[in-house]
Amino acid sequence: MAQIIKRVNKKGEVSYGIRVSNGYDGLGKQIIHQMTWHPDPSMSARQAEREALKQSIQFEEKVKSGQLSDSKICFRELAEEYLHLVEQTNTMRISSLQRLLSCRERTYRVLGHLPVASIRYRDVQSFITSLSENGMNRRTGGGLGTKSQIHHLTLVSNVMRYAIRCGIRETNPCQGVVVKQLPTKPHNIYSLAEEKALLAALAKDAPMKYYVFFVLVIYTGMRIGEVAGLEWSDIDLSTGILRIQRTSEYCNKATGTFTNDPKTKSSKRVLKLPEEVVALLKQFKFQQNTDKVNLGDQWFECDRLFTKTFGEPINPNQPRNFLRKFCKAHDLPYKAVHNMRHSFATELIVGKQVDPKTISSVLGHSDTATTLKIYTHELQAANVMAIDYVAELFGHMPLTPAKTVSNDQ
Repeated sequence: MAQIIKRVNKKGEVSYGIRVSNGYDGLGKQIIHQMTWHPDPSMSARQAEREALKQSIQFEEKVKSGQLSDSKICFRELAEEYLHLVEQTNTMRISSLQRLLSCRERTYRVLGHLPVASIRYRDVQSFITSLSENGMNRRTGGGLGTKSQIHHLTLVSNVMRYAIRCGIRETNPCQGVVVKQLPTKPHNIYSLAEEKALLAALAKDAPMKYYVFFVLVIYTGMRIGEVAGLEWSDIDLSTGILRIQRTSEYCNKATGTFTNDPKTKSSKRVLKLPEEVVALLKQFKFQQNTDKVNLGDQWFECDRLFTKTFGEPINPNQPRNFLRKFCKAHDLPYKAVHNMRHSFATELIVGKQVDPKTISSVLGHSDTATTLKIYTHELQAANVMAIDYVAELFGHMPLTPAKTVSNDQ
C-alpha cells in the first residue's frame, strides 16, 4: 500500500509525499517510486486528505501496472525528488539550495515534461542558450547574466547526476554545455575621498551600530554577511585579533535570518584590527551592555555585535537598506555595500601594491586565482605603476646609446 507523508514548509504550505514500493532490483535493493502532490489552496484539510488518498491509489495503480517506470519519469518529478532529498539531508548550504529552487520555474517550463532518460545534450544546450535571450530577465527585459545561466545549468546537472545514481541514466548530458559569456561591468567602487566623507557623516548622524558596521566593512574588506555574523567571542579586544568563523544570511521569508559557514574554507581567517577600530569596538560594547541592562529580561542574548533592538541577530539586508536611505538623505553617492570590499582591494593593489596572495588571504578567497580573476584591471594598473616607479628610480636615460656596436662584434 502507498505511504502518504504530509509536509508543511516554513511558509505553511502543505504538500503530500507519496511513496510506493515495487519489489526489488537485481541487487536486492527495494525499488521505490515517489511523487509529490500539492493540494489546491482552496481545499479544506479534510478535502486535501481525501484527494491525497485518491492520488496515492492512482499512483500505486500506475506503478503496479508498469505504466510508470524509471525510464518514463519526467524531469520535473525527479528534480522535486532530488531537491527534497537535499533539503532533508542538509547536504547543501541553505543559500545554494534556495538558489536552485529559484531556477525551477524557467527550467520546468522547458525541460520539466521531458522524460529524464531521453534528455540529450542539445536539449540542455538549447535551454541554456535561450536564457541569454531578451525577455528572460523580468526586471530588465534582457537576457540572464552568466552567473544566472550557470545556476540553471547546475540545477539540471545535479538532477542528471542524481538520475545516474538512481540507474535511470548512464551519462550526464550537461557535460560540454557552454554558457554565454557576457561582458562584466567594472566595479563601481567608492573612492578614498567618498569613503572618508561617508564615515564622517555616519559618525555624526548614524546610530552607533551602523557606524561601527561600516567601519569594519571599509577597514577590513569583510563580506557583509561575515560582519553581520560576528560575535564578541570572535574578537580579542586586548590584542585586536578578529576571527571570522561564520556568516549571517537571509534568502527569503521562509528561511528568515540564519547562520551559515563562511563561503569557502579560506573564508575562515584571522585579521588584525587597527588600534582606532579596537577603541571604537570597546565603546560600542559598552553601549550594548548598557542597552542589555536597560532592557533586562527583554534582551535576547546571542553574543552578536550587530542586533535588533531586543538583541536578536540583525538581518544582513538591514545595513544595506539603512545605507541607501542614509546616503539619499545626506546627498552622498550610494554604491553597493559589497563594492566597499572592492574598494578595499583596489586600495591595496593600486595604492599600496600589495601582492595578490596576501590580498587573497585577507579577503578570504578560495585561492589566488580568484583574486587575479576579479581584479584583473586593478592589477594591470598596479603593474604599470610599478614599472613607472622603477623608471623614476633610474631617472631619465638617453634615447639612443652613446656608442653603437655592430651585430658581428
